[in-house]
Amino acid sequence: MSRYSIEEFVNQTGQEDKGEGFFELETPRMLEVNLDGLVWAKAGSMVAYHGAIKFEREGILEHGLGTAFKKALTGEGAALMKANGQGKLYLADEGKKVIILNLRNESIFVNGNDLLAFEPSIKWEIKLMKKVAGMMAGGLFNIRCEGTGMIAITTHYEPLALRVTPGQPVVTDPNATVAWSGNLRPVFQTDISLKTFFGRGSGESIQMKFEGDGFVVVQPYEEVRRVEKG
Repeated sequence: MSRYSIEEFVNQTGQEDKGEGFFELETPRMLEVNLDGLVWAKAGSMVAYHGAIKFEREGILEHGLGTAFKKALTGEGAALMKANGQGKLYLADEGKKVIILNLRNESIFVNGNDLLAFEPSIKWEIKLMKKVAGMMAGGLFNIRCEGTGMIAITTHYEPLALRVTPGQPVVTDPNATVAWSGNLRPVFQTDISLKTFFGRGSGESIQMKFEGDGFVVVQPYEEVRRVEKG
């Protein structure tokens, strides 16, 4: 029976060129990078490649003392690597869903753990949320991406984009918040009644409040933020 043969399996799951360009969704949870030059990617996200590609971890002073200081202060896992060369590179992050966004002179904030890859034409900066650092273990930081080019972000399961309009703020759980438009500045608040109602730890009562005109992306999953050592 050829239905379950090795040949049939390879045919069904084999790599397929879709001709979509620099970034392609090889599967909903795996990003293919058609590399001819440089791409930035989350450290440890490479699952396979072929061609002549060299990998290098981001230098501590590569983006200035300010960025290096913020990374040391947060201690969290937004370590990046550079992949340089020619070939096909496959990236994934713990089986999370991959979303490709084409920025056109736009900006977006992405949770530091949810940025998978981006083109070198994108300007980026780490933003530490100082007010929440004492409330949540390890603090909370995000990366502001700006410019023209492709970025890839990841979410646990299917994301939901919520519109934020004047007079209609959106409140989210920080652990479920993936990204938001670059013009929005969230404010952190605590809800004592929510904390009391659920009887859970103080971290559960922290909320992000978005006001203005834009959007915020959430996922149906509360992500535990990992602290990177060393």
